[in-house]
Amino acid sequence: MKPAYFLITISIVLLFFLVELFNPFLKSIFVATLLTIATNSMHQKIERSIKNRVLSTSIITFAMASLFFIPILYCIISFATYFNQVNQVTLVNNLNEIKISFFSLLKEFSFLNDFIESITSKLDIGKLVQQLVSLSAYLGKNSAKFMADMFLILIFLFFFTLYSKQISQYLKNIIPINNEDATILFNESSSVMSVVFYSILVTAIFQGFLFGVFLKIFGYDGLLFGVLYGFASLIPVIGGVIMWLPVSIYEASTGTLSNAIFIAIYSIVVISIIADTFIKPIIINYINKKVIKNRTNISSLLIFFSIIAGLSTFGFWGMIIGPAMVSLFISVMELLRKYSDIFK
Repeated sequence: MKPAYFLITISIVLLFFLVELFNPFLKSIFVATLLTIATNSMHQKIERSIKNRVLSTSIITFAMASLFFIPILYCIISFATYFNQVNQVTLVNNLNEIKISFFSLLKEFSFLNDFIESITSKLDIGKLVQQLVSLSAYLGKNSAKFMADMFLILIFLFFFTLYSKQISQYLKNIIPINNEDATILFNESSSVMSVVFYSILVTAIFQGFLFGVFLKIFGYDGLLFGVLYGFASLIPVIGGVIMWLPVSIYEASTGTLSNAIFIAIYSIVVISIIADTFIKPIIINYINKKVIKNRTNISSLLIFFSIIAGLSTFGFWGMIIGPAMVSLFISVMELLRKYSDIFK
């Protein structure tokens, strides 16, 4: 056996055992890797400014914890606390009132009568409440696991970011292409992931802020609803509707129809039309020009569809995985064109 074949065989076997060894941490490692790549350009800017690698890495890690993990933890604690304290009978009665008000409103449209009857026959409010209470128990039980996973992700993120230059250089050295092409491959993927990550993060915070502040006026928990709207806005097309429609229906069921109309109009006009349609492209363009070192030339429409495909295939983290895979594929195709003479 040739030495090269022997080494390849040994490498594959060892890789298998390494995957088995780190299997409990693979998800945390993968998420931390995505965050490291997406925040690489910002980390480099901070490091050049303060001239301290450990401090710049700490800033990035703390920022990710503050902007992402802490809001999720706040939502879990809020929901678990609410459902543990809520009176199930009162909740069933309130939901039944909302159900009656909503479907009586829809009955004004006669062509929906058959649809309404089929839905009302299947909708069991009591069973729904039991499922919600079970969900709260599940959240409370798994909050400790979530905190442990969050801690691991932050630890991996810190060290991956701290040693990002050494890791990237090592990967470039083992890839069987010249260093210049490997750098192009890395930079293109990193740039696209950074544009997608920062634009999604900024627009989610912006839209969540607009919704949370507005609902605070009506006596709701502005922080909780703002965080929920921010995450809901990641779902293309219907994301915002998931948040403002139930709130509007609830307000209408309690007799405050004017509040329901104000919330619906504000959410549609200010957030969905002005913020999402006009302000969001400006934010993406600014990030692409000012924040990202190597400006990406991939079509924004292609990025949009890759986000949708990523979310539907990989779930939440697909918003970064999808565009990263597309950008990596395009970069590899460009390199194949460059090396096309070799295959002739």
